[in-house]
Amino acid sequence: MEQRTRHRAPDATAEGTVAAGFEPVRDAFVANLTERHELGGAVCVVVDGEVVVDLWGGLRDRVTGAPWRADTMTLVHSTTKGLSACVLALMHSRGLLDHDERVATYWPGFARAGKHDVTVRCLLAHQAGLFAFDERVDRDVVADLDRLAGVMERQRPVWPPGERQAYHAITLGFYENELVRRLDAGHRTIGTVLADDIAGPLGVGEEVYLGTPASVPDERLAALVPPSVWARLTGMPLRLTVDAMRRRSVLHRSLVANPGTGFYVDPEHVIVRGLEVPSGGAVATARALATVYGAFAAPGGPLDLDTETLEALAAPATPARRGWYDECLHGPVRFSLGFMKPSAGFDFGSDAAFGAPGAGGSMGFADPGRRLGYGYVTDRMGTQLHGDPRDVALREALGTVLARA
Repeated sequence: MEQRTRHRAPDATAEGTVAAGFEPVRDAFVANLTERHELGGAVCVVVDGEVVVDLWGGLRDRVTGAPWRADTMTLVHSTTKGLSACVLALMHSRGLLDHDERVATYWPGFARAGKHDVTVRCLLAHQAGLFAFDERVDRDVVADLDRLAGVMERQRPVWPPGERQAYHAITLGFYENELVRRLDAGHRTIGTVLADDIAGPLGVGEEVYLGTPASVPDERLAALVPPSVWARLTGMPLRLTVDAMRRRSVLHRSLVANPGTGFYVDPEHVIVRGLEVPSGGAVATARALATVYGAFAAPGGPLDLDTETLEALAAPATPARRGWYDECLHGPVRFSLGFMKPSAGFDFGSDAAFGAPGAGGSMGFADPGRRLGYGYVTDRMGTQLHGDPRDVALREALGTVLARA
């Protein structure tokens, strides 16, 4: 049996390239490795369709000492939500989806159990009160999309649509997936549309997967290193820590219970293969995230995106009737059309930007004002909810560069 020993800290060498003028981003990336306890990760920036930053470094596996490579992917948790939202945006661009139409118009069974008035916009803004499942949902249910659709049709909202906001941590992606299946002529899933109609045409078809196939070797995947108990206790707000243990809390029901955020993780193979979890189960390179968001930062391009769609993504978010306060995250958060929007609590890019952070530190966003796409991935999970310090350092360095232009 191979003996596995823990290797020393990674060499603080950044591999890859940066365009002239973007050297501060490389400096910040190296500082992540030397000063901010980065294990392994990557960052990429695309401007006007051109890759101006493409860096990676550190370790893919702290046990074997395997280095992070150019094509290393890792689980990006809720950064997945942005990729799924891009698929919905593509449907809108193709004239298949109206944000202000009722979900039940496209999916008649959704109208059951008091959901007939829920609009697409309301659902994608985490304002539908559908953050939990009352019926048991496990891997077998998730793998059977018709059975899962039945569970969602029978689910009753916790409050009237648009009344409040609560982060739909896991459930949102399943509702989105069924909606996409109803919109697409071939009844394809979000993962398939992402691969066929977005990642493939953009040239990153082998760098992002939602429903990772068995053919992807484990050696291409960086296993996440969870934060220590102490880091969780000191890094997470006390109220959220307590809520995570309270079975009746919105946070527990949304994030921890049924099916919970860990059901798609496989200790032996990094992630369960072939299982689509559109709210948190994607694996990706930073390059794939930046490339996809770069395409959604400007109309036309390889995806032939409609100007009206991109204007909708760039527009300000609309609050619930009781405001921006999120019942799950216990603070003001702005969501729109499946994406997070910049706010005082989580600021990124310009006011027109849209994206999605992931548990542990990953981040991807588009900034239409700068025609920019950004992606950051890491395998050492952090605990900060308002922007991981490593990601923030990279984005601040990027902001400094852009301010000079």
